[in-house]
Amino acid sequence: MTTTTAEPAVRKNSPGAAPSGTPRRRTGRIRRIGLPYLLLLPALVLELLVHLVPMVIGIVMSFKQLTQFYIRDWGTAPWSGLDNYQVSVDFDAPVGEALLHSFLVTVGFTLLSVGLCWLIGTAAAVFMQDAFRGRGLLRTLFLVPYALPVYTAVITWVFMFQHDNGLVNHVLHDQLHLTDQPSFWLIGDNSFWALLTVSVWKGWPFAFLIVMAGLQNIPGELYEAAALDGAGVWQQIRRITLPSLRPVNQVLVLVLFLWTFNDFNTPYVMFGKAAPQAADLISVHIYQASFVTWNFGTGSAMSVLLLLFLLLVTGVYLAVTSRGRRTADA
Repeated sequence: MTTTTAEPAVRKNSPGAAPSGTPRRRTGRIRRIGLPYLLLLPALVLELLVHLVPMVIGIVMSFKQLTQFYIRDWGTAPWSGLDNYQVSVDFDAPVGEALLHSFLVTVGFTLLSVGLCWLIGTAAAVFMQDAFRGRGLLRTLFLVPYALPVYTAVITWVFMFQHDNGLVNHVLHDQLHLTDQPSFWLIGDNSFWALLTVSVWKGWPFAFLIVMAGLQNIPGELYEAAALDGAGVWQQIRRITLPSLRPVNQVLVLVLFLWTFNDFNTPYVMFGKAAPQAADLISVHIYQASFVTWNFGTGSAMSVLLLLFLLLVTGVYLAVTSRGRRTADA
């Protein structure tokens, strides 16, 4: 009786009975694997519609002679081949010369802004590592510029940079007497430094936030051992903090570079459609070439050249940093 009862159970669990359940288990496995991709599908479709499709249209427009005469039906604009690109890179002509000047201004502005944002953010994050009274309040205050909407923050700075009643001239000229007369900050050469000030003020809290998160992964025992060996604060930062933050800083610098080089909101809100020559960033310059002169073909060609430049810089940067990381690990 015992043998008869146990026999069906043995047969049910025998290898011969396995194929009956295999398709069902395989179907469940496919569902588990495919569910994450199914959930990501709406975001991928929106990403294609918002970014990829306009990018392809912009590339097509760069090969067309698209001016204000073809705005109603831009598909009928005649093909110009590489003429728009030749005009953009002809640095002896007015269009190419203006684009080169804007590019050089943007490079200098980006290098200064990224360097200062990283330096201030790293210094603030290292300072905030030690516990003291009011640290949470200071952390919150440090993140206020990053949390504010761009338009609100930049408009506030525009009022502060006003010539007659701005806070900057009031402090520098009326109270500290550092200048002979109130300065014009939104026109002329000073516009570059005004734009740089706003960019750094707005961007360094992001560097502070990222570096502060990276510091949490450094074991405190390393600093204790270094202190016992007689290492000072600067030696600990040089030998422990900066090497440990290398992966974080590699990503942080790249993100800050791309954000700053492509920044359009800050200069546009500060100066409007016509930025001063000293603060003529390439993003606003391309906007002027497209929507002010109504030459969308040339503006699209400039945008494609900017995209290729950023892709080249990103590729070289990633290749160099990955090689350096492999060398350090070896």
